Amino acid sequence: MEYDLNKKEIKSDKILSELDKFVFSFIKILEKYTDYVIISGYVSILLGRTRVTEDVDIFIKELSFEKFSQFYDELKQKGFWCINAEKPEEIYDYLKSKLGVRFSKENESIPNFEVKFPKREVDREAFQDFIIVKLKEGNLKISSLERHITFKRYYLKTDKDNEDAKHIEDIFKGKIDYNKINKLKNIVEKIKD
Repeated sequence: MEYDLNKKEIKSDKILSELDKFVFSFIKILEKYTDYVIISGYVSILLGRTRVTEDVDIFIKELSFEKFSQFYDELKQKGFWCINAEKPEEIYDYLKSKLGVRFSKENESIPNFEVKFPKREVDREAFQDFIIVKLKEGNLKISSLERHITFKRYYLKTDKDNEDAKHIEDIFKGKIDYNKINKLKNIVEKIKD
């Protein structure tokens, strides 16, 4: 893996797992309709951590109901379904209420995408604070390493999340901006859900 700090790019020759293929199949549809950034556990998995996950968390930029309906129609045509609801109006209402909605392949519930509109300013900032992971099969947009570490270590705080953060620190030793982490830490420690 090569990390170019200036370009905000990670180049990887990773061989895709079934989870990675699932992610690419969803993202190829999503990016036609709105911007996104992948957050949380899958970021660590994509960057080499060996562990399982049931879901892939993703922020999407808010889009109109009309655009969302087109996105949802294409998802259904390509064999996805929404676990939370069937009607596009209901699903869109969940998103507008800042609740996550889950999409998976038909007749399956795992793995799934937990899709959310950002709730807070710190969430919206992820759309400017991201890294592109370049793989042979295409590109994926993930939250910055510092943002990932901060949310895992100081917001979520479980053992698994701390191990995810440590994995990123170990892999990218010497390339992490700890001043940025400290600034983000001050913000996330004040968040109340």
